[in-house]
Amino acid sequence: MEHTCFDNRELSWLKFNVRVLEEAEDETNPFCERLSFASIFQSNLDEFFGVRMGSLYDQMLVSGDIRDNKTNMTCQEQIYACFDQVKLLTQRKDSAYADLNKEMKTHGVEIVTYHDQIDAKDAQFLDAYFEHEVRPLLAPQVVGKKQPFPFLKNKAIYAVVILGPRKSSKSDKKSDRKNDRKNEKNVKLGIVPCTLDVLPRLARIPDHPNRYILMEELILHYVGRIFSHFEIRSKSLIRILRNADIDPDEDMYDDDTDFRQVMEQLVSRRRRLCPIKLEYTRVMDESVIDLLCKYLHLKKKHVFHSSSPLDLSFFSTVRDILRNEKELFYEKYTPQFPETIDPKRGMMEQIEEKDRFLFFPYESIDPFLGLLREAAADPDVLSVKMTLYRVANDSKVVEALLEAAENGKNVSVLVELRARFDEENNISWSRRLEEAGCSVLYGLDRLKVHSKLCLITRKSGGHISYITQIGTGNYNEKTSRLYTDFSLMTAHQGIGAEANEIFTRMYLGEVTEEAEYLLVAPKYLRRPILEKMDTQIARARAGMSAYIGAKMNSLTDKVIIEKMIEASQAGVRIELIVRGACCLIAGVPGKTDHISIRSIVGRYLEHSRIYIFGEEDPEVYIASADFMTRNTTCRVEVAAPVLDADIRKRVLHIFRVLMEDNVKARIQRADGSYTRTQPGGADPLLAQNYFMIRENR
Repeated sequence: MEHTCFDNRELSWLKFNVRVLEEAEDETNPFCERLSFASIFQSNLDEFFGVRMGSLYDQMLVSGDIRDNKTNMTCQEQIYACFDQVKLLTQRKDSAYADLNKEMKTHGVEIVTYHDQIDAKDAQFLDAYFEHEVRPLLAPQVVGKKQPFPFLKNKAIYAVVILGPRKSSKSDKKSDRKNDRKNEKNVKLGIVPCTLDVLPRLARIPDHPNRYILMEELILHYVGRIFSHFEIRSKSLIRILRNADIDPDEDMYDDDTDFRQVMEQLVSRRRRLCPIKLEYTRVMDESVIDLLCKYLHLKKKHVFHSSSPLDLSFFSTVRDILRNEKELFYEKYTPQFPETIDPKRGMMEQIEEKDRFLFFPYESIDPFLGLLREAAADPDVLSVKMTLYRVANDSKVVEALLEAAENGKNVSVLVELRARFDEENNISWSRRLEEAGCSVLYGLDRLKVHSKLCLITRKSGGHISYITQIGTGNYNEKTSRLYTDFSLMTAHQGIGAEANEIFTRMYLGEVTEEAEYLLVAPKYLRRPILEKMDTQIARARAGMSAYIGAKMNSLTDKVIIEKMIEASQAGVRIELIVRGACCLIAGVPGKTDHISIRSIVGRYLEHSRIYIFGEEDPEVYIASADFMTRNTTCRVEVAAPVLDADIRKRVLHIFRVLMEDNVKARIQRADGSYTRTQPGGADPLLAQNYFMIRENR
């Protein structure tokens, strides 16, 4: 059978989440890290349903004829194909949870249910705990004519019970049978919210070192007491996921509309968007599922059964309980201060001597924070300009910008209010920046600003000069310890002038259309990339060495993919490291024979982006953009050339080490599946560990 060169984006992303689940299953990982991967798997899947499935659902309602441009699948076909895969994934997750729960007991932590052995003393405590601590906080409801089906919060857990009339103790069996059919019409639905923010999700059972019961399990067990005037026919736990895909409507971009208010309204609206997924535990009668689907306006395809808890976020509490068991966690690693930077000298002086480079999380973000603080205090600094997409809740980056404004610098910040799930945080920071006297822009009409760009402008001796920082990741101190990213700091005046032009264009509501050094989406990133690929194609056809290398989070841009296929057919050797969704399939005979694709999932989230063109004296770029259509044509993104010979050599070395990882890397096969690499005769090489050792020298 002939293999296609294209994979569906959503199905490919699910393959990525399988790789996350594999880390939860991998017994070579420390136990508490496996708990973390299981929790990440579930939160990833929640976001996938809210965003990707939500987007497809919206498109399907608008037009059923919209098709994926790579596999020609309709929105409904994509949704149902994903649902089929998710049902299989849920079974695998349930199996992984059972194994983790069993192993948890060996480490002294036990999560029990009432199916387990609970002695009389424990039962007595739980009785009292429920009556005095839990029951007063509950808001049960019986659905009926005067009590409509309640609004179910996104991701919250609810106990659902089928309630029948309580039989009289004086009735005989004959009358019971006669009344059963009559009473069926009186069956009602009871609902109890189980997500109680004021109480811990894990209720501790005294007289045991670490024995707990989940709050929803406790409530479900005592639900008969709540609905004491009814007979409990069946009971279960449910959880729904709602569409989380919010985008401003066209009329919201009106010049008279405050965009920050628009985003606040949209974030509020997200909480009430339509349900996309219904999950339940235990055995639920088909008639109950039908009833819930009716109330929630869902089809049965949207209903998923799980034998494990519906929300695994409580694993973070288990990790905290076991925090002192060091062997159950990754060995602690502290980001190092770079050897190439002198902590006793000013950052601006060192950058003017030579470009400087940071490799997170192996190197500390402190030199960049030092640069911002230095700029805030330097009397020669006139202005600081910056793009902010995601920042920490307690951001030292923003604090440095506030300090600069207080010191009289002209601080201009583009805060992207549409950074998904960070909207509220960014709205809050935008207010603080404005209050401090900063000039704040909320983004561009219909274009997200995703670039990681900072420009410091100085005037000394009558001359204007620039220091520019370009990164692959967000200005977030927390994620700089968890994500692999690059930060390039340069005093190259050509790059600085182009960065200044980028900011000027954005403040005018425009975008950069051409540049000499920087690649700038949406107008000038895809085109030069294709041209550089064409150069390699021409070299291959002329019998010369030709090479393309790239590392990114996702690869979905069909135009770039088609150019890669053309390059492979011309004989260009292509090496790709794609962590997440990848719509290109390597190794297809006659089409992608010269392409290899691998994904690395490990301790740190691989987030850095690298573009390499050529084998001899290659052009090397670091970038904020993946090769996704949304990045290349729908966002403001910046890729910067690595001009310093030492830094270019280092980036190429980093790429090569990642390509040689034979522990956490998975290789894509010609059928689109991924398999772990086999060390074979080579020594095991875990790239992330290699970098930790190297940077710790």
